[in-house]
Amino acid sequence: MGVAVVDQEWPKARRAVLADAAGVGVAVGALGLSFGALAVVSGFSVWQACALSLLMFSGASQFAVIGVLAAGGGALTGAATATLLGVRNALYGLNLSSLLRVHGLRRLFGAQLVIDESSAMALVRDEPRQARLAFWATGISVFVFWNVATLVGAFGAQVLPDPEALGLDVAAPAAFLALLMPRLRNRRLWAVAVAAAAIALLTVPVLPAGLPVLAAGLVAVVVALRGRRDRPDAGPTGRAPARPARTGADRSEDAGPNGVDRSEDAGAASVPATGGDGDR
Repeated sequence: MGVAVVDQEWPKARRAVLADAAGVGVAVGALGLSFGALAVVSGFSVWQACALSLLMFSGASQFAVIGVLAAGGGALTGAATATLLGVRNALYGLNLSSLLRVHGLRRLFGAQLVIDESSAMALVRDEPRQARLAFWATGISVFVFWNVATLVGAFGAQVLPDPEALGLDVAAPAAFLALLMPRLRNRRLWAVAVAAAAIALLTVPVLPAGLPVLAAGLVAVVVALRGRRDRPDAGPTGRAPARPARTGADRSEDAGPNGVDRSEDAGAASVPATGGDGDR
């Protein structure tokens, strides 16, 4: 009976997932216009810009590459900056691996589609079938729209007599802010973002192009390590120390006259873990 209900609801759920995926693809793909145009303005050819979108396919990392190279940074610095920004995709892949269950060439193609949008669309769904469809549909949708928009933006910038007059020099910072703002959900993240921006501004006059971005990225690493060390219940490894095993003698000492444990944990342990309706 349950299977029949799921099968009847699947077409409706499928249409909803595909509609959401198409909407995300159009919205994110619009940024591809800015990337293609800015890449050409920064000295890349149309085909180089398209190659970055096809092979790298990570918006923040792509903007970082062209930004570093346009500012005079080296290829290694640009690659390091892009890698730092792309580390999160590897973490998404670890979460998605057990859900997608793909192998061979499909696994390679799936890895290319592991981005913020496809991961979010998949991980917010409880039903595995819908989650898998959301991942593939969103990833393919964003991939297609992003690459088409990159091509259009690059050709447009090449045709325009003075593309810099359109303010494309601020497209990369604006794109970074658009990607960053939805992720600043609490005061701690805002503090990290402000500290990173301050470090970047202070190091721009003294460090080569591209290195201020790496220095700003290290702020998040330092904050994460400090937070792990400052936890009051953390041991040397950052984990809460394990409680020593209690012996029979310890338990007898804690026992009251009726043999019931009178330690601090006894009160909590005696409370049944049930709700008002008796469900656990």
